[in-house]
Amino acid sequence: MSLSEVVLLIEDLDLVAFYGQNDQHLNAVRKAYPDVTITSRGGMIKLNGDKKRVQEVKRKLEMMTKLLRQYGELSKANIKDILSGENPFVTKIKKDSKNVIVHGRNGKPILPRTQNQKKMVDLSNDNDILFAIGPAGTGKTYTAVAMAVRALKLGMVSRIILTRPAVEAGENLGYLPGDLKDKIDPYLRPLYDALDDMIPPDKLALYMQNRVIEVAPLAFMRGRTLDNSFIILDEAQNTTETQLKMFLTRLGPHAKCIITGDLSQIDLPRRQQSGLIKSLRILKNIEGIGMLELTSSDVVRHRLVKQIIDAYEKHTPSTIKKEGSKTSSEKETEEGKPTEDSK
Repeated sequence: MSLSEVVLLIEDLDLVAFYGQNDQHLNAVRKAYPDVTITSRGGMIKLNGDKKRVQEVKRKLEMMTKLLRQYGELSKANIKDILSGENPFVTKIKKDSKNVIVHGRNGKPILPRTQNQKKMVDLSNDNDILFAIGPAGTGKTYTAVAMAVRALKLGMVSRIILTRPAVEAGENLGYLPGDLKDKIDPYLRPLYDALDDMIPPDKLALYMQNRVIEVAPLAFMRGRTLDNSFIILDEAQNTTETQLKMFLTRLGPHAKCIITGDLSQIDLPRRQQSGLIKSLRILKNIEGIGMLELTSSDVVRHRLVKQIIDAYEKHTPSTIKKEGSKTSSEKETEEGKPTEDSK
């Protein structure tokens, strides 16, 4: 028998999600391979035993990491499929096919990765305007863009308009080098990145050229009527009251809109209140307008991002919410029913 030792590093993963509660996922692997010694310490897993069996366990653990990276979660059923030799991706796709928002490049299914992202999809389906508020990394923008691309592919709208207010942590676009496009493109890059994931490059270039998809600063929306369109206003916490009112009154017939923002990252000049705060307060009871709050539990970036957000929230005054940011959970308390039912 040829003995072998293999070390796997999984430091970039959510270790709780990977190991399972009380290490139940790893213990299931240990039970299936009692002849292989499996030890774990933080983000390192060490395998010792017969070379052939160690390689088999290594493949199972690598499949677990791949599944967790792609879907953001691991279930007992996933582990059972992996250990029994079933392809967990096929099982997962069959189970989640009804939740797929849109198929991206190379047919990759794009679907909600958290319960609040799923709620965001449902609220957008049921309302013409949706406010989705939450910290960085919760998938607000990505989910919104996926919804817009789906609407375009299904012929529900004839164009997509993506916009952001031109405020960048105190920088003035006028002082940046290049022409207008050179100045604004880096600021709008997160929107381009999401589109790149969902539409082949040649088709995306054609859409942009024909203005089927338009990415522009918020100031460019003034004086327009946006009909038969899916419009996304990103980083709405950096709008003034006048700007956000202007944007909301641009909506024409057969238009849908998602407004995303993070009230902890307001870059407006000091003493200037975010228009998003007031909008959340005064529009909360209008039928056809949905509101949703995502939290650090929805973060789908590096495992440390959630802990960073939680740490900052503990040391940040809660004045913003006291000024009127009432979202889905607060509306449920006030009205005695969930936000989805109060359309």
